Amino acid sequence: MAIFGSVLDSFMTRLASIGVTDVIDILIVAYLIYQAIQFVRRTSSYNLAKGIILVFLALWLSEMFKFTMISYLIRNLMELGLIALLILFQPELRRILERVGSGLTSGRAGDSPALEQALAQTVQACAEMSGSKTGALIIFERSVNLAGIMSTGTIINADITAELLKNLFFNKAPLHDGAVVIKDMRVAAAGCVLPLTHSTNLSKELGMRHRAGLGMSEQSDAVVIIVSEETGSISVAIEGMLKRHLTPATLDQLLHSELIAEAADKPGRGLLGGLKKLFKGKTNAYDEAAKKNL
Repeated sequence: MAIFGSVLDSFMTRLASIGVTDVIDILIVAYLIYQAIQFVRRTSSYNLAKGIILVFLALWLSEMFKFTMISYLIRNLMELGLIALLILFQPELRRILERVGSGLTSGRAGDSPALEQALAQTVQACAEMSGSKTGALIIFERSVNLAGIMSTGTIINADITAELLKNLFFNKAPLHDGAVVIKDMRVAAAGCVLPLTHSTNLSKELGMRHRAGLGMSEQSDAVVIIVSEETGSISVAIEGMLKRHLTPATLDQLLHSELIAEAADKPGRGLLGGLKKLFKGKTNAYDEAAKKNL
């Protein structure tokens, strides 16, 4: 009991010494660990992560048992490995920094009649293209700028209407094979080329359109709508997660949740937004859609 009391007193003393800066420090580290885990999950770097853990374990064991030569070799290999990792993951690291930077300075537009109308027209177009099995790929830009993606297509800069979207994806239209990018609730560009996902765990039913949409969601915070040309199924990709077989009503709820409702609750998608997301789970239509598709 004396030992237990001593440990408890020591714990309470340390707890009382924690200040505001310590709490902030812990939150930032927790956020960085969370982002690292998400990065490993979204990319094909799971085996690489296991290898890095094994290297650190080998270094710890070599120092614990005083294997001087092995410890020296591992330390030098780790220095070279760090440089190799920076080169290997340069595109991913650049995208992460872009997302952090844009999240600290960017927000999303709040609710408005024009925004409601734009989403209603989009849902209507997707429902009708789903019925006619017309393939479609629609991207809603958020805080991460998609100028590079838009440069691969044709600039449109038009109001969102169901007829315009259906005409752009009509199977004899010149731009139907590419993606449409929506920026500031306007059709900014069409016929855009997207990066493909590197994930190897996708269903064989998914074609290039789904792989491109999922790849776009992995590399940005965009909301990506995919309509299958083979089945007419509506899917949405967000942050590397693909939700399939959505009804028009569920799609409408999801778009409102991601593009309207969160604007009031989460003005930024950078460090502060990430910390909030880490400690407060989403309870929106996106979660409901996920439950229905389990």
